Amino acid sequence: MAQKPSIPKGTRDFNPEEVAKRNYIFNTIRQNFERFGFQPIETPSFENSETLMGKYGDEGDRLIFKILNSGDFLNKADQQAYDAKDSHKITGSISEKALRYDLTVPFARYVVQHQNEIEFPFKRYQIQPVWRADRPQKGRFREFFQCDADVVGSQSLWQEVEFVQLYDAVFTALKLEGVTIKINNRKILSGIAEVIGAQDKLIDFTVALDKLDKIGEEKVKEEMLEKGISQSGIDKLQPLFTLSGTFESQIAQLKTILSTSEEGKKGIQELEFIDKAISELKLHTANLQLDVTLARGLNYYTGAIFEVSAPEGVSMGSIGGGGRYDDLTGIFGLKDVSGVGISFGLDRIYLVLEALSLFPETITNTVKALFINFGEAEAMASMKAIKELRNHGINAELFPDHKKTIKQFNYANKRNIPNVVLVGESELASETFTLKNMASGAQQSVDLNTLVSLLGN
Repeated sequence: MAQKPSIPKGTRDFNPEEVAKRNYIFNTIRQNFERFGFQPIETPSFENSETLMGKYGDEGDRLIFKILNSGDFLNKADQQAYDAKDSHKITGSISEKALRYDLTVPFARYVVQHQNEIEFPFKRYQIQPVWRADRPQKGRFREFFQCDADVVGSQSLWQEVEFVQLYDAVFTALKLEGVTIKINNRKILSGIAEVIGAQDKLIDFTVALDKLDKIGEEKVKEEMLEKGISQSGIDKLQPLFTLSGTFESQIAQLKTILSTSEEGKKGIQELEFIDKAISELKLHTANLQLDVTLARGLNYYTGAIFEVSAPEGVSMGSIGGGGRYDDLTGIFGLKDVSGVGISFGLDRIYLVLEALSLFPETITNTVKALFINFGEAEAMASMKAIKELRNHGINAELFPDHKKTIKQFNYANKRNIPNVVLVGESELASETFTLKNMASGAQQSVDLNTLVSLLGN
């Protein structure tokens, strides 16, 4: 009995409609990346293991898909590890390559490897799939696309301003109005930790603070106490828990809280610069909001931190995020290259557009007209017309088989093809075409030039 076909867990097939919708998002993001001066690069699907391993922490290393060496890989296996059944140790001797886990580390490798050809500051974008050996669950896949844009080689805060505008431009173009671009700064978080005497517990402190909107003030305070942050320190945080109002009023309150921290004051200056620039430049449909509890990616972000949330009324995690890092390429020996970057969460954006019915209706209508097949001579006349339509950039096709007309009409309906063209005996004789609109049922007899101009609109 033939084996039932299947795909690996955590992967997906996409039907023509889904691909058309995904391409609509990709193309919108790509157009805006290029409008803002970002250049495309691509890196291989797999990298040398040493490029990836040790860059994402123990958890990340565990989730990297290893690729077995080709040929007789066991021949080169570490015999001791093999005998001891130590799978962790043996991996290095039977696998020298791995599927990329994200686009950031390969980008860092690319910058270091090509540093002599690159003009700095280097603005690059990358839209490619990545792979993670994660446990598949709703909304979490083992293969998915990342859409990243980064600038390396400049510490200018105008880059942060541009990224806020870029998010606004993309979501406005997708008709997804009212997204919130949350911003924070690592220096603010470091300053707060310093003021409450918890510099050495920065990660514990921020991980707890990050949960404020999920578990509430009391639970956050409990978690901080458990992590060894003093009660007096937590008392000093009280103004943070009630921080609200406009960007400017939150900044004013932060100045009071962070008056004794030089690092904190630097963070305030950076946020003020971005806020003033955006206030003057104005956003189309997005809102910029200061959120001092935002603490994503703290292991590598050193300045601004971004996170984008969907409009109110749509329950969805973040649909984008990013930040500034001061030493992206240090892991490959190139020191002090500052960068800032953002990414778009394609799968979540897709779900939000679907939920709000924001995909254009015509997105899947790739073929404008189907020519009905009435026999050999009629099909040849149709093919000549189709060739002319295609020369004018109009998508058209012939139904390949001479079947009952009703079957051919049904095929056009199921494919959502908006028009059919009939070339029967009478049309052949008069060198005309009968164009039928499938939605209204209206028919008209036209010559070839008129057919081209009608279908070209």
